[in-house]
Amino acid sequence: MLKFLLKILSEFYHAGTSFRNFLYDNNVIKSHEFSIPVISVGNITVGGTGKTPHTEYIVSLLKDKFDVTILSRGYKRKTKGFLRATLDSSVMEIGDEPKQMAKKFLPQAQVVVCERRVEGIKKIIRSQVGNQIIVMDDAYQHRSVVPKVNILLVDYNRPVFEDHLLPYGRLRETIAKGTARAHIIIVTKCPEDIKPIEKNIFAKNLNRLPFQAIYFTNFQYGKLTKVFSQAQDIPEIDSQTHILLLTGIANTTVLEDYVKNNFSKNITHIKFKDHHNFRKKDIAKITDSFNAIKGKKLILTTEKDAVRLEELNFGLELKKCMYFLPVQVNFISEEEGQKFNAQILKYVTENTTDYKLHTSVH
Repeated sequence: MLKFLLKILSEFYHAGTSFRNFLYDNNVIKSHEFSIPVISVGNITVGGTGKTPHTEYIVSLLKDKFDVTILSRGYKRKTKGFLRATLDSSVMEIGDEPKQMAKKFLPQAQVVVCERRVEGIKKIIRSQVGNQIIVMDDAYQHRSVVPKVNILLVDYNRPVFEDHLLPYGRLRETIAKGTARAHIIIVTKCPEDIKPIEKNIFAKNLNRLPFQAIYFTNFQYGKLTKVFSQAQDIPEIDSQTHILLLTGIANTTVLEDYVKNNFSKNITHIKFKDHHNFRKKDIAKITDSFNAIKGKKLILTTEKDAVRLEELNFGLELKKCMYFLPVQVNFISEEEGQKFNAQILKYVTENTTDYKLHTSVH
């Protein structure tokens, strides 16, 4: 019965999203286009596909040659409107992912949060000069802006062509409509040993259009990094080390497998929901769990969780033992990475000469 009800609700959800897209497609609601390069990174599913690491990859590629601004809505922040991030901005002010990117890129690249993307872009343009480029994080579903480059991310482990519409599945819109807007499709979280035939089958099932480039990536983890300055030097980890794994992300499978294969299988995992706002009771739970572990131990978390945890009032003993794993995007083949870089650089180089703001209807 529940399955049946979810399918019925999915039909209503589909009707709603289709009607919204119909209004955009037929000029009833205006979409805004800008003369400066606007690159959008996003997905058509609920849950993590790696939007922030891919956004960071693009920013890293461009920041030394261009005036780059990252635009995010600042999911779950407690503020409203247009805000420009500083190194002193808190997670509550700008959100955890913008905070992570601000720590990584300021002052070379700017980070702005604004839930109304059109307003955000207009204010960015008016306040800056130079070779401006805007990279919108998690904006694929925001039809109010027409990006010059629309990058769609799909999870290799959760193929969109095997999924269903919300709430029965994880799709925010139909595959045909969703994928049609993409200029570039990136299949994320791929296994390292993925074979060419597997890539071809996946690409074929997406029914991509002739102009759509497709690339395959996975994540590459860096060295353990201190969450707090009081943390001890990076410890030696062996099979006897007990790891308290602390996560508040959408999908933990890749991280769990990496920790088991590269550090220790001796793991206690405390999972919170994605973008979880930690409270006193959560700090108490983490503290009690850590104190209950005997012998050699440490706390390991994600880069995104670290920016939230470092604003909390942990005791000194926990601060001394808390580390995170930085993550970055890795293209499955070097050739694919070079082609992607060349495609992005060619586009922005050819489109950073005209800064006149204009609006068009689509």
